[in-house]
Amino acid sequence: MGDGGKGDGNLGGGDKAGGQQSLGKGGGKQADGQKGGGDGGKGGSQLGITPRATDYAAWYQDLVLKGELADYSPVRGCMVVRPYGWSLWERIRDIFDRFFKETGHQNAQFPLFIPMSFLAKEASHVEGFAKECAVVTHYRLKAGANGIEPDPESKLDEPLIVRPTSETIIGAMYAKWVQSWRDLPILINQWANVVRWEMRTRLFLRTTEFFWQEGHTAHETEQEAREETLKMIEVYRKVAEEYLAMPVLVGQKSAAERFAGAVETWCIEALMQDGKALQAGTSHFLGQNFAKAFEIEFAGRDGQRQNAWTTSWGVSTRLIGGLVMTHSDDKGLVMPPRLAPIQAVVIPIWRKDEEKAAVASYVDGFVAKLKAAGVRVHVDDREQFKPGYKFNDWELRGVPLRLEVGPRDVAAGKCVLARRDGGEKQIVDVAGLETRLPELLEQIQAALFAKAKAFRDASIHRARTYEELVKTLEEKGGFVLAPWDGDAAVEAKVKEECKATIRCIRAEDAGESAPAIGTGQPTTQWVLFAKAY
Repeated sequence: MGDGGKGDGNLGGGDKAGGQQSLGKGGGKQADGQKGGGDGGKGGSQLGITPRATDYAAWYQDLVLKGELADYSPVRGCMVVRPYGWSLWERIRDIFDRFFKETGHQNAQFPLFIPMSFLAKEASHVEGFAKECAVVTHYRLKAGANGIEPDPESKLDEPLIVRPTSETIIGAMYAKWVQSWRDLPILINQWANVVRWEMRTRLFLRTTEFFWQEGHTAHETEQEAREETLKMIEVYRKVAEEYLAMPVLVGQKSAAERFAGAVETWCIEALMQDGKALQAGTSHFLGQNFAKAFEIEFAGRDGQRQNAWTTSWGVSTRLIGGLVMTHSDDKGLVMPPRLAPIQAVVIPIWRKDEEKAAVASYVDGFVAKLKAAGVRVHVDDREQFKPGYKFNDWELRGVPLRLEVGPRDVAAGKCVLARRDGGEKQIVDVAGLETRLPELLEQIQAALFAKAKAFRDASIHRARTYEELVKTLEEKGGFVLAPWDGDAAVEAKVKEECKATIRCIRAEDAGESAPAIGTGQPTTQWVLFAKAY
C-alpha cells in the first residue's frame, strides 16, 4: 500500500506558487511548542481562503491550488497534479490495486488510441461519447505559411480517437484471446489516463484529461458477469467509506443516466457539503452488447458458439475532489488518516543554535519509533520559515496530527499535540507515542466518517409530489427521495427545470405504494434525486 511516507521529499518551498505568501503571518521565534499561536484560528481570512459560505466553488478552488494538490495547465481544461496531490492519488491507487488483485484481477495496458471504426461498432456507445472525443487525423507536422501545420501527406487512412474509455479496443483484443469457455473469465484492469472533451471544467471533478482505473472482464455466463458487477461496486463502497471516510449510497442508475452501451450501471453516490451529489464510482453490467459488436465468441461446454458476457468499472481522480469537499473547512484541507500522505508532521522549534542539536536528537529518537510503528511521519526542519508559518502550512495541507517540540519539551520528555480535525492542543508524553498515535489516527478516521455520515443522513429528504420535489431541491438541497414510475419524460422535466437527476435507485427504498411524481400512477419505486457535479 505504499506506506513509506510518499511525498515527504516534495513539500519544501511552500512560499512559491499558489498564494501561500500570506501564510507566514503570525510566526515567531517561540522557543517551545506550547507558546505562540499560528493555528489559523481566524480561518479563511488569514489563509487567503474564500469561506465556504461566501463562495463554495471559490473555496474549493482555493484549497486545491493553495494546498498544492493541482494547478491549471496551459492546455485548456487539463490539470497538472502536483506532488502532494499525486502522492494522495498514489495511495488511493495502491489501496484499490490491492483489492483488485485480491479479487483475482490482473493489470495490463492498452493503447491510448482507438480506431474510429471501433467506436462506431456499438451504437449507443458512440452516441454517448461522440461529442466528447478528441480525434487524431495526422501523424506529422511541417513548416507552413502560418507556422507549423499538419503535413497533408501524413493524413491517416483512418482517424484515431484518444481514448475516452476502452471498452471497444479491449473488446477487440478479447475477441482474439477467447476461443473456448476454458479461456474465461478474463479479469483485467488498467491504470490509465483518458480524454473527454469537456466544455466546463473544474480541477479533479471534471477535466478534459483525467486519471483513473478501468476494469474490463469477460465471463462465460450472465450470472458470473452480474456477480462481478456487484462485487466491484462493493469494492468501491468499501474504499470510499473505510479509507476516504466518505459515506456513499449504492444503487442503480436510471436508463437515461446509465453508461452508454450498458445494460445496468451501478454507482456509489456521495454528498458534498454544499448539498450536491458526486458520482464517485460506477460498475457496468454490459450484457452481451460489446461481445456481439466485437465478436467475443467462444465454444461453450455444449460445443455451441456463444457470446461472452462482459463488465466494466472505474473510479478516477475525481475521488480527490470528493475527499476535499467532504471533509475540508475554511482553514484548509482535512485528510483522513488512512489516506493522508503524511499522517503526522513534527515541527522542531529552537531559538538558539546551541538548542538545535538537543531538539533534533530528541525528535530523531521518537520519530524513528513512529516510523517503525507504521506512522507516515515527516519532520519539517526548514530553517527559512518560522514556526507559525509551518503551523499554518501543514494545517492548510490537512495533515491529521502536528507535533511541536521545543527545548523545554525536551527537558520534560513531552511534546505538544494538535489535531487537524479540531480539539484543544495537548501536552503529551513522548514515551509511548508510537502506541498512542496509531490509536489516535484511527479515532480521527472514525470521527471524520461519522461527521460526514451524519450530515449526509440529515440531508436525505422525502417528497410525495412533483411540486414538493422542486421546492425541496431548491430550498434544502441534498438527496430527495420521491416516488417515480419510470416515466422518462418526467425524469427529463426534472433535469430541465431543476438541474437535478436521478442519482441512484436502491432496492431498500422501494415498498410503500404512492402516486408517482408527474404522472400520478401508483408505484412502489422510490428514487433519489439531487443536483450533482
